[in-house]
Amino acid sequence: MPIEVRSLAEWQAAGVKGLLSVVIPAFNEEGHIEETVRQFARVLRGAGITFEILVVNDNSTDGTERILEMLCASENSVRTVNNGPPAGFGFAVRRGLAEFRGDAVAIVMADGSDDPEDLLRFYETLESGYDCVFGSRFMRGSRVADYPKPKLILNRLGNLLIRTLFLLRYNDVTNAFKLYRRTAIAGIQPILSQHFNLTVELPLKCIVRGYRYAVLPNSWKNRKSGASKLRIKEMGSRYLFIILYCWLERLLSRGDYRNQELTWESQLQVWHR
Repeated sequence: MPIEVRSLAEWQAAGVKGLLSVVIPAFNEEGHIEETVRQFARVLRGAGITFEILVVNDNSTDGTERILEMLCASENSVRTVNNGPPAGFGFAVRRGLAEFRGDAVAIVMADGSDDPEDLLRFYETLESGYDCVFGSRFMRGSRVADYPKPKLILNRLGNLLIRTLFLLRYNDVTNAFKLYRRTAIAGIQPILSQHFNLTVELPLKCIVRGYRYAVLPNSWKNRKSGASKLRIKEMGSRYLFIILYCWLERLLSRGDYRNQELTWESQLQVWHR
């Protein structure tokens, strides 16, 4: 059930100019979330960037919620929302994308795998005139540590499929670490994915709908503790659905959705679950 409904035009206009939002979905991340939040806050504050960090607590059953309450009390740029059932990475990110306040938003993993210094380069590039900045862990200048071999093989095969279908040079569409203008998030509604396939839906829709994007190398390191929330056996059909959905839009829409002004914006809504 939606708890609040607003027109897409109103939601888009509500963005705070010059404010960078960092959305972090967190499910049972008591071992990482404090360090991740404090590192991003320190780096962004040191660079003089006005920011907020929005952590979406995705039905955690460990001490994550308690740690988030402590962080909100000690860091005035941090806030948190609790994502109601059903749980899922996609649901949590979608909640964050409905709730963020800035005119730009980065999606960051809670497990400390992403480097805050990369976000500075991404934001500088976005401010130079792009709608989106996408990270690649597999290009010159990137650094990857301890990527599990089975996941690496599936990653490269999946990205090869995407590159072939969409005729892309971008080689890491499945990378979660990306930065978007608020206008781009508004322009790719409705978002369908409920799980990790959201990492593919967001960039492919931006590409298909004509938003200007840049690709930069980014660093990635495997989590120090805890288990990855990605379940490979469960995700194959979900990724394939989203890939084919975006491919059919590209094939059949004839550019009808390509970065247009929202002339029908009053008919669209951003739903808060």
